[in-house]
Amino acid sequence: MSEGDLLAVWLTLKLAASTTAILLLLSPPLAWWLSRSQHRLRPLVEALVALPLVLPPTVLGFYLLLAFSPQYGLGAWWRETFGTPLAFSFLGLLFASILYSLPFVVQPLTSAFVNMGNKELEAAATLGLGPLERFFQIILPMTLPSFVMAAALGFAHTLGEFGVVLMIGGNIPGETQVLSIALFDHVEAMDYGHAHLLAGGLMGFSLVMLVLVYGVLQRRQRRLFG
Repeated sequence: MSEGDLLAVWLTLKLAASTTAILLLLSPPLAWWLSRSQHRLRPLVEALVALPLVLPPTVLGFYLLLAFSPQYGLGAWWRETFGTPLAFSFLGLLFASILYSLPFVVQPLTSAFVNMGNKELEAAATLGLGPLERFFQIILPMTLPSFVMAAALGFAHTLGEFGVVLMIGGNIPGETQVLSIALFDHVEAMDYGHAHLLAGGLMGFSLVMLVLVYGVLQRRQRRLFG
């Protein structure tokens, strides 16, 4: 692999790990609200969360590019406040990836919370456990497989992003050139040897990760249900 390909590998793993870590912090409260709330705005929030599943990535990328542009609201505020552009930067890629991968983390957690019973939580509340204690001592252990699945889906989805990252980050080596962009460059240059190497590596890594996740979940189910 060339030095540029290695930089793309490092940048992709950094982006996927950062996106997954942030989503695992932001998604549980949102998923809990979606699973328990009867608010009239819940269908709208659910639709907005799921929108990246049906919206073409280039459409989302286009509007995020406008939002991140120094000539418009968020991008202009960011440049004035921090002195750096949001578009065509790693931070812009991170924000876009969080939005684009959000449903892949929120939806498994929402399903898990919906299927949870209330007896354990009610008993814990009567014993004086606060919300954080109930989350870490009851909710998290009971829904741990769903957290593992959500993390795996969010990480794997970020690895394969193309349209959004191309619109937001362009193709800057060492800054915004992730593996999917580097692969596209090799294909355009008819360098199929390097293209096979990157594509095969992505496919193999994703397959191994999913096999490990499903293996862990299967072992957990066997322990729980005998």
